[in-house]
Amino acid sequence: MKRLRIEHATGFSYQGDVSASYNEARMLPGSTDSQFVLSSQLDIEPSTSVNQYVDYFGTRVAAFDVLSPHTELRITARSLVEVRPRPLEHHDVSWDALAHEISRSIETVEQLGQTTRTTPHPEVAALATSIAAQHDRPGEAAHAISMAIGDAVEYMHGITGVHSTATEAWEARKGVCQDIAHITLGALRHVAIPARYVSGYLHPKKDAEVGVAVTGESHAWVEWFAGEWQGFDPTNNIEIGDRHVLVGRGRDYNDVPPLRGVYAGPFKSNLHVKVTITREA
Repeated sequence: MKRLRIEHATGFSYQGDVSASYNEARMLPGSTDSQFVLSSQLDIEPSTSVNQYVDYFGTRVAAFDVLSPHTELRITARSLVEVRPRPLEHHDVSWDALAHEISRSIETVEQLGQTTRTTPHPEVAALATSIAAQHDRPGEAAHAISMAIGDAVEYMHGITGVHSTATEAWEARKGVCQDIAHITLGALRHVAIPARYVSGYLHPKKDAEVGVAVTGESHAWVEWFAGEWQGFDPTNNIEIGDRHVLVGRGRDYNDVPPLRGVYAGPFKSNLHVKVTITREA
């Protein structure tokens, strides 16, 4: 188990006065069976009131409006979280049994449908079908498909954008964790394995020193359902461990962006993001 302190600073600078902005932030983790939030807070400048709630998919949301003129919006999320590893467990569930169980729950049924971000390239669909045919248990198939995607796509900044689709990233065979998660989701859903997008953070160092702050970034991975929900990080081809901190879940990135909003003011704005992660214990 590790104790991680996370500081995520983000926001916008505008080329002129903004008269009003309306925003949602999904930047604070929640406690689960594998992580416990010791403390968390969200600081917003200009100061304003915040309405906090949990959305449909279980993600903590801070909704806030800034109704006075401003040229900059700054949001800083600070969290201290204890995290334990979540090793994979492949349950003895057949494809037929999985199909029956999926049909009994909205939570699983709605994670079978493709979105515009996850619709797989024909090559990805064929790859997933081929791998699934080699396994009697869907959990093992999901693991093999995820690893195959992770092996096939190179992690690289600057090739794709925040609005890129799984098909576009696959054609480039390059992308960031968001793209690799989208490709994996499309492949899993194509073979009738419910799968969902997970957003959070990953401490970049396996053997991080206690008390040393390092530069991090938002991260994304997947969870699939094959008897129960299991997580896997296809970008790094690793199981979900005590370096992963979960913030939100959804059908794709559109359900869990760290910051989303609209504003009245200048057309151009500049986004800034800085994530710092410190191992405390």
